[in-house]
Amino acid sequence: MLMQVVLTVAESKRLIAKGVAAHPVVRRALQEGTVVIARGSTNGCVAQEILGEPLDKLAFLTGHTLPRGHKGSRPRPEGMPEIVVREGKVVPGISLAEAVAGLEAGDVVIKGANALDYDRRVVGILVGHPGGGTIGAVLPTVIARKAHLVTPVGLEKLVASDLTATSRLIAEGALDAEPVPALWVLDAAVIVTEIEALELTAGVSCRHLASGGIGGAEGSVRLLISGDRESVDEARRLLDSIAGEPPFAI
Repeated sequence: MLMQVVLTVAESKRLIAKGVAAHPVVRRALQEGTVVIARGSTNGCVAQEILGEPLDKLAFLTGHTLPRGHKGSRPRPEGMPEIVVREGKVVPGISLAEAVAGLEAGDVVIKGANALDYDRRVVGILVGHPGGGTIGAVLPTVIARKAHLVTPVGLEKLVASDLTATSRLIAEGALDAEPVPALWVLDAAVIVTEIEALELTAGVSCRHLASGGIGGAEGSVRLLISGDRESVDEARRLLDSIAGEPPFAI
């Protein structure tokens, strides 16, 4: 059985968040280990799904992209720290550095991305902080301790260029170019897009069919969903439940 759906960016973020919360490595770490949720727009939804509580997503932002010439108010990027969950309970008052220092094998760090090469399973993260930002703070320990880096990222962030080549181009032109953020390229993340989210939550197969739209569907993705009738009906119920997710307003 086939069905299609068009998801706005906001609906995609909510769907991906549900997929992250349902991922086996995240579920195990929530029960037996530690989950660190880094700040970000999609991760605000992730935190809501994992904690089952309201969250000020605006205060949970970190680096963000706004329209060119944006003249409105700006987010409060320092409003909330990262969220640390240990054996299912939020650990208050713990810094990111302290949480990362205590990571063990099987623990999870959830960190979003800015660019996606889906076929190669590679993501790119824009980095402006001289210390490497959040990814610079967590990645060495994640790798050394054999923890998991789980990356929620929407198909809206698919890029047409080779991320590694782009990262090298930025580095090579750093001395004579206008300020451009570095691009940290990762191929070891557990990537969760709308595709994986639907597979995890409804047991269906999913393909990225098309993108774009008008009247609020700008940046949307059109997905082709397949499976038996029961699984497709489950996917339909899930998608109906997130329909109309409000956009991330500044």
